[in-house]
Amino acid sequence: MFAFRVGFTLSRKHWSSILTPRTGYFLHSNLQLSHRPYGQAQFSSTKMENSPKRPDISAKRRKKSKVDREKSSGFDDVLQTDIDQLLRKHKPVNEVDVEDASTPPPPTLPATFTEIEVKVADLSSTGDGLALSENADHVYVVPFTVPGDKVLVKVVRHFPSLSYSLTDFVKVVEPGPQRNDSAIGCQYFGKCSGCQLQMMSYEDQLAHKKRIVEKAYANFSGLIPELVPAIGDTFPSPLQYGYRTKLTPHFAAPNGNSRRGKNRPKEAHTEVPPIGFTYKNQRRDLDIEDCPLGTDIVRKALKSERKKTAENIGNFTKGSTILLRESTTRVPKEGADAGSTVKDGGVEVGKDSGDVIQIERDQYLEEKRCVTDPNDTSVEYIDDYFFSNKAGAFFQNNNSILSGFTDYIRQRALPKNDQPDAKPIKYLLDAYSGSGLFTITLSTLFKSSLGVDVAENSIVSARENARANSLPNTGFAAADAATLFKDVPYPPDQTLLVIDPPRKGCSEDFLSQLLTYGPRRVAYVSCNVHTQARDVAVMVQGDAEKKVRYEIESIRGFDFFPQTGHVEGVAILNKTTF
Repeated sequence: MFAFRVGFTLSRKHWSSILTPRTGYFLHSNLQLSHRPYGQAQFSSTKMENSPKRPDISAKRRKKSKVDREKSSGFDDVLQTDIDQLLRKHKPVNEVDVEDASTPPPPTLPATFTEIEVKVADLSSTGDGLALSENADHVYVVPFTVPGDKVLVKVVRHFPSLSYSLTDFVKVVEPGPQRNDSAIGCQYFGKCSGCQLQMMSYEDQLAHKKRIVEKAYANFSGLIPELVPAIGDTFPSPLQYGYRTKLTPHFAAPNGNSRRGKNRPKEAHTEVPPIGFTYKNQRRDLDIEDCPLGTDIVRKALKSERKKTAENIGNFTKGSTILLRESTTRVPKEGADAGSTVKDGGVEVGKDSGDVIQIERDQYLEEKRCVTDPNDTSVEYIDDYFFSNKAGAFFQNNNSILSGFTDYIRQRALPKNDQPDAKPIKYLLDAYSGSGLFTITLSTLFKSSLGVDVAENSIVSARENARANSLPNTGFAAADAATLFKDVPYPPDQTLLVIDPPRKGCSEDFLSQLLTYGPRRVAYVSCNVHTQARDVAVMVQGDAEKKVRYEIESIRGFDFFPQTGHVEGVAILNKTTF
């Protein structure tokens, strides 16, 4: 059974009451969660909760293992893997084939902050160019470049033991064949850390991101090539600029305030600091007056909020982040079809920047506003699905791709060529559900759908969204995904599991429980294809004792963030046996 931290256990009987239509939109009306001061409900083992506490001598070992596992697919490790592969590729044949007992002398490196000329040999999965030293024994990491570029760079920092150095981009001496500076759409490109690929054509960006996914599975899964299907072409974003519905520019605290003692008074700003995003390779902010990645209303609000902040800068003794979140209201047009309706969930949008942009559609007007208070409500539509969220909560930031993205998963939610004697998949279990993106957009395919998320605020939004979209067979529960499978109310052979974890991926405990439960089909959505590759490999290798493993049906990248080195991944898997 599950044990809520609010003081009672949740048995299969309670699950049944949650998952039947007579309780409405699964609002858990029979569960009173407010009688104890916990911010959220959390599932845990009843046995563990009632057992006496005792020292855990393996805790440190487990913690170290967890940290190592997460680091093994992090940014630094991805970059290091690309560097090592480039060095091996260009190492002289006699050094590759013959092991020399003597340690080679360290390379002679230029002094830091000197400028050198290098030629870029490869583009890493982090979006940085990689240039070899003259002796091909050291790599210079060069931002804002493509293979073939000959560039002038400033050496920033050496990592001799790791065989690379960080550099700042200075200028192009001779452009490579993929470089097209006329495509650059931002005056801050080359300084701001936000974008990496604006100098590439969009076709080249998509091809590069396909290669990122291919390298992720080649380098981080440990699977033999025969177990990994051909990676699909990267799904493009309909918008390459003007797509971000959320921006969070920030500014730093007044100089010295962060070093002041706890009881010493803080000084206020006496002049307006840079308001924007960080410089590449630096810990200081670049003043950004406009960001062309933002939607029109977000860009408009950036200007007005910068002005308001500057006018009140004397009130700030700390650094701060400015929230800019697009919110959409649909207003029926005069003369629209009598049967046409607009879902609005009865939601009132909170404090906004005061700017409004109207966009005319066939049956309605869309009014775009920009919400600036993280606790107020913002609204988005995906096709005709309505979603309201706290403006500061997580929701995908590129609305233009969400229709195609959710449709892609919907088209693959159920198997196309199933075994004749196989029971049909009737149930959806959505781990890391947030405010219900997948639970809601996939729900009409299933008899019953359940979304689970550890954040109580997200679950509140998800329930409101299910009600607004008239989906009575869709329920949500606040729970830790790591303990999700201990008492799942659905038969595994008739269940699709959707997982969309944070960048660090799934925990070992989660994957072990997944293999124990054994859902028939899995859609793994990831914002980090390297941790996805690592986790998918665990599922493919399976558990011989449980006689459960998975086969990969398809893998494809999605370009949620054009002009950046980021790519999302979707892997579809089917359960099989040993």
